[in-house]
Amino acid sequence: MVHNLTMIPGDWIGPEMAEAVQQIISAAGVSIVWDVQPCGLSTWESERALIPERVYDSIRRNKIALKSPVATPAGAKIANPTAELRKSLDLYCNIRPMRNIWGLPCKYPDLDIVIIREATEDVYAGIEHQVVPGVVETLKVTTARACERISRAAFEYARMRGRKKVTTVHKANIMKLADGLFLDVSRRVASEYPDIQHNDIIVDNCAMQLVAKPQQFDVLLLGNLFGDIISDLCAGLIGGISLVPSINVGQDGIRIYECPHGNAPQLVGRDLANPLPLLTPALHMLRFLGEEDAFNRIIEATRQVLEEGVMTPDLGGTATTSQFVRGILERLKGGSVQAGA
Repeated sequence: MVHNLTMIPGDWIGPEMAEAVQQIISAAGVSIVWDVQPCGLSTWESERALIPERVYDSIRRNKIALKSPVATPAGAKIANPTAELRKSLDLYCNIRPMRNIWGLPCKYPDLDIVIIREATEDVYAGIEHQVVPGVVETLKVTTARACERISRAAFEYARMRGRKKVTTVHKANIMKLADGLFLDVSRRVASEYPDIQHNDIIVDNCAMQLVAKPQQFDVLLLGNLFGDIISDLCAGLIGGISLVPSINVGQDGIRIYECPHGNAPQLVGRDLANPLPLLTPALHMLRFLGEEDAFNRIIEATRQVLEEGVMTPDLGGTATTSQFVRGILERLKGGSVQAGA
């Protein structure tokens, strides 16, 4: 089967990661026609847009995209391009599986938590104003509609993946209206899923509990800001943000698989970029596309390379990007191997 997908190579080392991931996926036998859509700093200069309309058209047409980070020009007072992309395409559900599938050293190698984060409103709505000089207000937007659909997404995810518990993370003790609404709606939705356990926790206590005893959590349901912060905390528990995929899902079937890491401007053009930040979400994309054999083979080939110490400098090794990718490609030639992942 041939898949038509959008590729957003992005900025910094994004294009180098994108090229590496395309080579690996092709070597695993997956047929993809990539609609490559440059955007970011280069298009800001040429088209005066970080994400031109043609990028949106490509994503709407193909439904699935793989995306590297996109930069914001220094000093430019414009919306964050990734946040703008989520809002424009109504990608309300951000999923971040917290699991170290590569076996790299980390504090909790067996941790398996999933973050379900609302991704269109909260303080990321970007509504700010200056009341008087020296006094600024930022508005936190919370709607019942957004609370309900992200809560339902969390419980549907838990049911479909055989998860046992959903925990709503909030600050309703202080933000009694905004987070109170988020909590109330999540409890109402939870009542429709008697097969899934539900509890709630205040966000600061959640942060402490994650560091002390993260195994108590299964699926975490959060608003936009808390979801962003807790995601990075959990990433630190499993080995770093470069190992965590970000999956953005909308109601009309659009899915964008992206890496939340990959700026590293000091590495551009030096053949030292680590492809794992983009390869990890790409693997989740392959699994969604039904390419289970390729998913398993790539994981096993990559694990073998890492176990042999072939790592880029950010992982503690001395290998170049080319050497790392070549090692994976050579192992993929050996045929189908079950990874047990």
